[in-house]
Amino acid sequence: MATPLPRDPIADARLNWERHGWSDVAAPMAAITAIMRTQQLLLARIEGVLKPFGLTFARYELLALLSFARSGALPMNKASALLQVHPTSVTNAVDRLQQAGLVLRSPHPTDGRTTLIELTPEGRTLAKRATAALNSEVFAQSGFAEQDVDQLIRILGTFRRNAGDFSDEPARAEWPDHH
Repeated sequence: MATPLPRDPIADARLNWERHGWSDVAAPMAAITAIMRTQQLLLARIEGVLKPFGLTFARYELLALLSFARSGALPMNKASALLQVHPTSVTNAVDRLQQAGLVLRSPHPTDGRTTLIELTPEGRTLAKRATAALNSEVFAQSGFAEQDVDQLIRILGTFRRNAGDFSDEPARAEWPDHH
């Protein structure tokens, strides 16, 4: 990890915004910039934990999603929707995971236009091992105070809902099995 800076550059940027007459947007700019920097820090930690498994976060997310499906398989378009990424991103992840022997592509049994992605036994094992590592090395040591986590979830969830990321429907743990 790099040596910490002596001062918070985002707080300095906020002061610069205020000095330049943009006080009305200085706080939101600082909040958004802090979120972006936090995302970089968290992604670097996650990628560091996943690297020994030969996975990126994007590929891990796909393996984890498939591991939650009872059948271990999902249509590619469903995986794309649930991961909230472009179909091309899923195709690229599937290509790499298939080359590594972690997933297989197969035709959908009833919809000829749809391709299923299925975990191999090796993919299921790797997903479990990578999840255990993330749980112990990142999620159990998030860096967020315990009392702040629910508030963060609420604040960021409200933002995402208002941005059209999802509707107000309750969470459905069974989503991955919907074909």
